[in-house]
Amino acid sequence: MCLQFVTVSTFPRSRRDLMLLARFFQNNDGGVAPFLALAIIPLMGFTGAAIDYSRASAARTAMQSALDATGLTLSKTAQGQSTAQIQGQAQQVFNALFIRPEVQDVSVTTEFGSPQQGNFVLKVTGSGSINTLFSKVLGNSQISFSAKSEVLWGIKKLNLAMALDNTGSMSSNGKMTALKTAAHNLINTLKDAEKTPGDIKVSIVPFAVDVNAGTGNVDASWIDWTDWDAANGNCSKSSYHSKSSCNNNGGIWTPKNHNVWNGCVNDRDQNNDVLNTPTGSGASTKYRAHQASNCPASMIALSSTWADMHSKIDEMTPAGNTNVTIGLQMAWQTLSNNAPFSAPAPATDLDKVIILLTDGENTQNRWTSSTSSIDTRTQKACDNAKAANVRIYAVRVINGDAELLKNCATNPNMYYDVDSASELNGVFSSIAQNLANLRIAK
Repeated sequence: MCLQFVTVSTFPRSRRDLMLLARFFQNNDGGVAPFLALAIIPLMGFTGAAIDYSRASAARTAMQSALDATGLTLSKTAQGQSTAQIQGQAQQVFNALFIRPEVQDVSVTTEFGSPQQGNFVLKVTGSGSINTLFSKVLGNSQISFSAKSEVLWGIKKLNLAMALDNTGSMSSNGKMTALKTAAHNLINTLKDAEKTPGDIKVSIVPFAVDVNAGTGNVDASWIDWTDWDAANGNCSKSSYHSKSSCNNNGGIWTPKNHNVWNGCVNDRDQNNDVLNTPTGSGASTKYRAHQASNCPASMIALSSTWADMHSKIDEMTPAGNTNVTIGLQMAWQTLSNNAPFSAPAPATDLDKVIILLTDGENTQNRWTSSTSSIDTRTQKACDNAKAANVRIYAVRVINGDAELLKNCATNPNMYYDVDSASELNGVFSSIAQNLANLRIAK
């Protein structure tokens, strides 16, 4: 079949023209070719329109991605900026991200608000157009489009306990240095996210075999001195160095003054070692004073004094064996609204969270050096805390029982397996962002 394009004037100018026109419509040669020739232009127009709309769709997708990234970037500083500053920064960030020279008349607008105290919304809207290449034959010289990103963030009241491994193995591979940097940055992120002073409180619990409750608690009623008095004293017969050996050999044992205590405590009696039972309801609920040879930096209970948190992080020094259970249990205790720390009671606007970090397997607790036995206590503490609606982030640094820590985390997305100490800062940044509840809504 041969396509023939025939030019026909509007009005025939002669009898010959009339005859030619009549012959055109009567001619069966070529079938529909004459009519297809007449239809080819709109067909090409529709095909070209599909190409133009595909170009516009790709440009809009790129714009959406740039708007999302712009919104996330601005959300970090929007609370402290004016409307003009937000708009100016939005334009600058968006222009750096959206590089599509074919898009004309690009416009970006922002809208920032706080729908309720402690919660914020930033809307970033973009628009533009592209000149068509093919749709012009259908009368469309441009295709306009728009996109919108809405970033919601806010931080409810937060009580966060950080149970941080301070054992000897943390001295290797730059782990303690990296941990300190990451912890400082997390604290700064939370400080910047706080809307009202006091809405965020943080406790820090460095742990090894023991936790250092602080020598300032030497007279606290929740410290049990039975074991300490039996192990720290003087015998009237100088060759004996414990209460039992002294008394069994006719000597008189005199405990040392408690003011020489270094602040360390070890596990409570079972099953209080894996619960947040209030102290004061019997000897089994008290923490046992222990003159540990490797006593970590002292803990701090929930605090909203950022300088104290930073100072405590700087004090951490790696030494000793690993007892994850007591670090986790004490962290949970600091979040509990009962003795001895009396944290705020659970509430709909209050999140209670633990970050548990360790780089090794359990090696020693008050009773045993059996890893499997101590793991059982750790898992029970994890299960009990989660049952009490405490969310747990678990971080394994190079070494340690991955399965135990994964099971300890509230869900798999809250478990982090770190292969290099340099990754810690990114992990803590991710956790901080999650705590700030930052998300793209649209």
